[in-house]
Amino acid sequence: MSVISKSPRVFLLLATVAASGSLAAQTQDSPPPADVSATYSAPPAEQPQMTQGPEIKGIISARSGDKMQVTADDGTNTVIVINDSTRIKASKGLFGLNSSKLAATSLLNGLPVTVKTMRSGDELVASQINLQGKDLKTAAMIRNGTDQRFAEQTAATEALRGRMGDIDQYNIKSTTNVNFDTGKAVLSPQAKNDLCAAAASAEKMNNALLLVVGYTDSTGSPEFNQVLSEKRAGSVVNYLQQACGWKPYRMLTPTGMSEADPMASNDTVEGKAQNRRVAVNVLVSKGLDGL
Repeated sequence: MSVISKSPRVFLLLATVAASGSLAAQTQDSPPPADVSATYSAPPAEQPQMTQGPEIKGIISARSGDKMQVTADDGTNTVIVINDSTRIKASKGLFGLNSSKLAATSLLNGLPVTVKTMRSGDELVASQINLQGKDLKTAAMIRNGTDQRFAEQTAATEALRGRMGDIDQYNIKSTTNVNFDTGKAVLSPQAKNDLCAAAASAEKMNNALLLVVGYTDSTGSPEFNQVLSEKRAGSVVNYLQQACGWKPYRMLTPTGMSEADPMASNDTVEGKAQNRRVAVNVLVSKGLDGL
């Protein structure tokens, strides 16, 4: 004789036992669930192997992010990557920078450089950049506008500029042209002599100012020639002030005119040689001439 209890506790106990039996059966008959917590990682992409690249010489003609463009004497442009491993060195010590590593901010447009490179895929990466301290100084002067606001500009200097400010016509008393090699902004011994002679002659004139204008021949791109003409003008300004003793406040702001106003035809070697020049003009305002 069977006795079936209607107590809720009995039903709960039976349900629990049945569930336990079912789980035990599943444990024995079914394999454990797979572990899906693991993730797949792709192997890292292989980095291009660095190989020795060419040595690049020229003038920095553009900067953008971690890249710079160097333009050679023949007008060829090369884009070079600069990274944290790039060494930037100035020789012939500007402010004691003989062997120090300079910051990438030292790489100014118009600066002549020699770059040792490594090739990484399709890119050239700079391993070392060498520059001249004196060139860095000139490039910095050009970048800052060469407005001649030096310590020597005293109240008398400002007074002289005030007298000249409203007068836009000048008498050109003389012009001295100094010439340069192709793609270069280095003064020859003859050019240095001519510049100091021009400064000495202008010193004898009352109220004389110097206007320095740089030019190039037609070799190279317009962008390259603009930078080069400014650099030549900067070299002349430096020499006039530092070696010839010409006062900064008696210098009008120099400028570069690239290929404009050629003295001769660029179709001949001789003509190009005449066009690679800086003109030093001795000016006296018509309103002050003879005072």
